Amino acid sequence: MANTVIKVENLHKRYKLGIIGAKTLQEALQSYVAIKLHKEDPNSKIGSKKAKSGEFWALKGLDFEVYEGEILGIIGRNGAGKSTLLKLLSQITSPTKGDIYIKGKISSMLEVGTGFHKELTGRENVYLNGAILGMKKHEVDEKFDQIVEFAEISEFIDTPVKRYSSGMYVKLAFSVAAHLNSEILIMDEVLAVGDMKFQKKCLDKMKDLAKNHGKTILYVSHNMSTISDMCNRCIFLEEGRLKYDGTVEKAIQMYYDDFSKNESFIYLGENKRPNRFEPVVLIESVSSNNKSGFVFDESEKLKFTLSCRALEDVEDIFVRMTISYNYIPVGTSISDNLGNIKNGDTKSYNLVFDAEKLQQGSYCVKLFLFSGTNQGIPKVLDVVEDAFSFNIINGKMVSFGWNNKKWGSIKFAKIYVE
Repeated sequence: MANTVIKVENLHKRYKLGIIGAKTLQEALQSYVAIKLHKEDPNSKIGSKKAKSGEFWALKGLDFEVYEGEILGIIGRNGAGKSTLLKLLSQITSPTKGDIYIKGKISSMLEVGTGFHKELTGRENVYLNGAILGMKKHEVDEKFDQIVEFAEISEFIDTPVKRYSSGMYVKLAFSVAAHLNSEILIMDEVLAVGDMKFQKKCLDKMKDLAKNHGKTILYVSHNMSTISDMCNRCIFLEEGRLKYDGTVEKAIQMYYDDFSKNESFIYLGENKRPNRFEPVVLIESVSSNNKSGFVFDESEKLKFTLSCRALEDVEDIFVRMTISYNYIPVGTSISDNLGNIKNGDTKSYNLVFDAEKLQQGSYCVKLFLFSGTNQGIPKVLDVVEDAFSFNIINGKMVSFGWNNKKWGSIKFAKIYVE
């Protein structure tokens, strides 16, 4: 019988919304007294709306077990409760109700730089992490050279980590977690920050740790290719509930089905725009023309419709999409001239985008609407951050060499009107 190392029973996590969120105890007390006296919060931002109090259940009655030497994938949409679950398992926060039983030491990577002190050097942080895991100095000494070699940052090991890039952070943090004596390794998508070569190196290392060293790994990712390649079991979370626990293939299918469900139309009228930006032509909605919503096969072209409403007369409209993967811009595409629009009119544009250069995974799109001028300087009409997300399935892991922090390094073919 497999040895159980994590057991979760009836796990619930509740957060209180909108009451206290201050940086200091003094500010928290000031806000609390103001709420009780029905006065304006003295610590609220100028122009912000009054926060509504209430409760949010991030997790609702989870029950599952994790076994020694297992690589368990945890998937679900944003807000499904994945990160909350990992924080509970890492004992960063405590459950509202339910129990967690853990056998062994846990090493966690929940975000870039977790557990690092920015003022300390890389060397000092290796020993700090070892001490946190209960290791003696001589035990860290034995693994130190392996850690530095794997992280590929030997010339920077005595530099304060506050000067590290996000990629260097990840390399050292993963290497520490992988080489120190923890029986359970918890990963939350942080490898996406590193380059593709190092990602593959880390994934191979995790498979080796599980297969040959009996370590247990919990791995959260939106990249279904790595989930499929690494994990031997998978759980699928939806709105804080455990919807499925079983084979990787079925969990991934449920993930894609969840994305296509009720996701053919997205209203953008109230989406977040840049501060003080006033649209000239408002992008009101985006809808997918694919039967599976915003889920596409690598061989399919992305077909979607933008609905726009003009607030003044505009000539020569163009749309630009900046596509990001795990918050890193990977490429940009610009449409042909979409024509003119008159004040008060609403127009819909059926657009087609060729995604053949994209690997399997989940992508986020930032939309720009702009017009040309006689001087050749574009005028921005509307900007929508995180306008919509789409998923590519059945693609391959390909290294793009992403290096442009603003636009991404891929220059896609033009978006065209169908």
